[in-house]
Amino acid sequence: MSVLTEPTASAVARPERRRQRRRAALQGWAFVAPLVIGIAVFQAYPLLVSLWASFHSWDGFTTPTWIGLDNFTAMPADELLVNSVKITLLFTLGSIPLTVVLALLLAVLCNRGGRISSSFFRTAYFTPYVTSIVAISLVFTQFFAPEGVINQVLGLVGIDGPEWLADSTFALVAVIVVAVWQGVGYPMVILLSGLQAIPKELYEAADVDGASPPARFLRITLPLLTPQLFFVLITQFILSFQIFGVVFVMTSGGPGNATSVFIYYVFQNAFSFGQLGYASAMAWAMFLFIVALTVIQLRLQKKWVFYA
Repeated sequence: MSVLTEPTASAVARPERRRQRRRAALQGWAFVAPLVIGIAVFQAYPLLVSLWASFHSWDGFTTPTWIGLDNFTAMPADELLVNSVKITLLFTLGSIPLTVVLALLLAVLCNRGGRISSSFFRTAYFTPYVTSIVAISLVFTQFFAPEGVINQVLGLVGIDGPEWLADSTFALVAVIVVAVWQGVGYPMVILLSGLQAIPKELYEAADVDGASPPARFLRITLPLLTPQLFFVLITQFILSFQIFGVVFVMTSGGPGNATSVFIYYVFQNAFSFGQLGYASAMAWAMFLFIVALTVIQLRLQKKWVFYA
C-alpha cells in the first residue's frame, strides 16, 4: 500500500526555476537577435554564396554552371591577376613600415606629456581613421593634382613635382601616402596603450643606473611593447591586402594598371567583367593566403614577442 506525501518546497520551486531560466534565456536571445540576424544576413550568407559561386561560372544573371576547380586553376595564367598581387605586395611593403614607425613615433610623443599629448592632438591623430575614406581620397586627389598643394609646396624649394596620379611611377606612392595618413590613428592608440602600461619603476631604475634615453627605449620600451607591435603588424598586414577605397576613388587602378591592387581586380571581375564566380574564387584564394601567412606569423612570434 503506497503512502501519499506532501510535495517538498524544493520540488515545488524546481519548475519555477526552470521557467525563470527559460525566460532569462529568451530575453538574452531577444537582445542579441538583431546582431545575430545582421551577421547571418549580411556576412554569413554572402560568404556561403561566394563559396558556392567560386565553383561555378556565373555572371550574376544567367543560370550558373558548375565548373569545379576551374576558376582556381585559371588564376596562375591570369597576367592581370599576377600583376594585381605584385602591386598589392608592393603596397604592403611600402605602407606597413611607414604606418608602424609613424604610429610608434606619435605614441611616444603622446606618452611623454606636454602640449603635444593633449586630448586635442590625440583626437586630431585619430580622426582620419574614422573619417570617410571617400572624402579623404577626394581631398587628396586635389592635393596630388598637377597644380595641387603638394606640387606647389615642392615648387617653393625648386622641385618640379610630377603628375602624381597620371604617372605609373608615382601613382602607387600617392596611394601609400593617403593610406598611411588615414590609417595611422588606430595603431597609434594601440601602441599608446601599451606604452602607458609599462611600469614607471623600470625607467626609474634605468635612470639610477645611468642609462641613456636610446638605451632605455631599446632595452625597456621596445621589448615590453612587442605584444602591441605584434598585434599592429598582424592587423596592418590583413588591412593592406584589403585596400580598395583609395584606389577606387583616386586612380581607378591606373595609370596602366599601376595601382590595380588585388581587391580592385576582384571588384572589376565581379561587377565590370561579369565573372562573379571567378571573382569569388579569387577572394577565397586570398583569404586562404592571408590565413596561412597569419599562422606563420603567430608561430614566429615566439622568437621576438615578450609577454611580461
